[in-house]
Amino acid sequence: MSFNPNTLQFDDKGLIPAIAQDHSTGEVLMMAWMNAESIARTLASGRVTYWSRSRQAFWTKGETSGHVQKLVEFRVDCDRDCLLLKVDQTGPACHTNRRTCFYTLVEGGVETLTASPMTA
Repeated sequence: MSFNPNTLQFDDKGLIPAIAQDHSTGEVLMMAWMNAESIARTLASGRVTYWSRSRQAFWTKGETSGHVQKLVEFRVDCDRDCLLLKVDQTGPACHTNRRTCFYTLVEGGVETLTASPMTA
């Protein structure tokens, strides 16, 4: 069966959440938004492209930072309303220069940072 992006459940702004996961370690790196065009660009190029809600523009991961995400697998969840992108991540995935965006642990009502920014 061929993939038809029109079968995805986009929100009222035409967006769908996409979770980036390291394909070799399983580490969850980040969550961002995609639309039909960013999905098409990602599948065509193999470089992950998101939709930036703040800039209202396409954002190919690593185009300015060099922290590229190469697509390894593109998965759709059972409700077709969320994507899982298994990627080969170069450098940090987070704009704070950390490997993952999920570096804040909440435990017992206390927040703890679990990772420091990566060094060059």
